[in-house]
Amino acid sequence: MIVGVVGPCCSGKSTLVRALLERGTEARHIAQEHSFAPSMWQVVGKADLLIFLDVSHDVAQRRRWMDWQPADLEEQQHRLRHARAHCHLYLLTDPLPANEVLGRVLAFLDGVSSSSP
Repeated sequence: MIVGVVGPCCSGKSTLVRALLERGTEARHIAQEHSFAPSMWQVVGKADLLIFLDVSHDVAQRRRWMDWQPADLEEQQHRLRHARAHCHLYLLTDPLPANEVLGRVLAFLDGVSSSSP
């Protein structure tokens, strides 16, 4: 099973993908936030499950300073709208440390695998 991870900049995508890969889960960071093609996550990512990590502008700026405004995040959210509408798991990462994001994703994946025939 391939797990695709999308979300705006600084939402924790790279950290999550790295942790999933270390645990033997095939995971891909899909840079949908930079694409004008709404379904790029389906075509390029070819993920079986899609996880959407979200973040607010204020928290994103605390995680990594970037020279961007709230409108820049809004544009990324616009580009991500199709993926968000079709994701299997949505997590707002603002209040969550990376290990809790990982824990929630692993619990979700465990529930998915245990419900599969």
